[in-house]
Amino acid sequence: MQKITKEISGFLGRHIVIKNLTLAFLILALAFMLFFTWLRLFTRHGEAYIVPDLTDLTLPEVEDILEKRNLRWEVFDSVFSNEHERGTVVEQHPKSGFKVKKNRKIYLTMNAMNPEKVVMPDLVNLTIRQAQSRLETIGLKIGKITYEPDLGVNIILAQKHLGVPIKEGDTLVKGSFVDLVLGKGLSGETTRVPDLIGLTEEEATIRAADVSLRLGAIVPDPEIKDEDKPLARIHMQRPAHNKNNSLPLGSSIDVWLTLDSTKIFAVPADTLNYENESEPF
Repeated sequence: MQKITKEISGFLGRHIVIKNLTLAFLILALAFMLFFTWLRLFTRHGEAYIVPDLTDLTLPEVEDILEKRNLRWEVFDSVFSNEHERGTVVEQHPKSGFKVKKNRKIYLTMNAMNPEKVVMPDLVNLTIRQAQSRLETIGLKIGKITYEPDLGVNIILAQKHLGVPIKEGDTLVKGSFVDLVLGKGLSGETTRVPDLIGLTEEEATIRAADVSLRLGAIVPDPEIKDEDKPLARIHMQRPAHNKNNSLPLGSSIDVWLTLDSTKIFAVPADTLNYENESEPF
């Protein structure tokens, strides 16, 4: 054995290149062993923490639980939900039950303390698909859908919230439901044209709806300002109210508004001449 060792040493002594390569290989192998040993210790290889369920917990409760598990947290988003207490966790990522490394950050979605509000858009005359897209964009949802006779089939005629009409520009809590009234086409049934002369726009809308009709064009006198419009009254309508006029259910009536009381009832409704009047918008 000693003889073989001496022969190898003699061989390596005579071949300095092979000696240096062998030494470099041994040093490199040792370095790899040390590196992977250090890496295993540094990352605590094989050690994992189970993510707890943080749903419905407040941030102080979350912090207390995660610190004990060597985990961190960060609020990623906030929503408003009636299904959770305000200021508590609604969602988390990773989900509960996942195994993660030490110091892993858990991203939280919180239920806002105050409900976020959004501005209601105007959905009238849109299709149901267009309305759904517009509502989803701002965080609202389609609620109850009802149908009324109207020339526009599946076209939105009115928008409501909790049974009350809601206008463009009004605010709603994000996530609220908006009820829609859609047209279902005209039926073969007809109804007498109601007398709208002397009524405000709001009053006329209600009276027309009572007989399954609606207001069409609304033409105010030029001097009427927006803030005065609720006080204006109808001095002319088309079709006029008389015993011979009837309309299919869902049809519309054009009206003209004025603040001049002398124009109201100045001429009998069934003899009104429209030739010199401005056309509806």
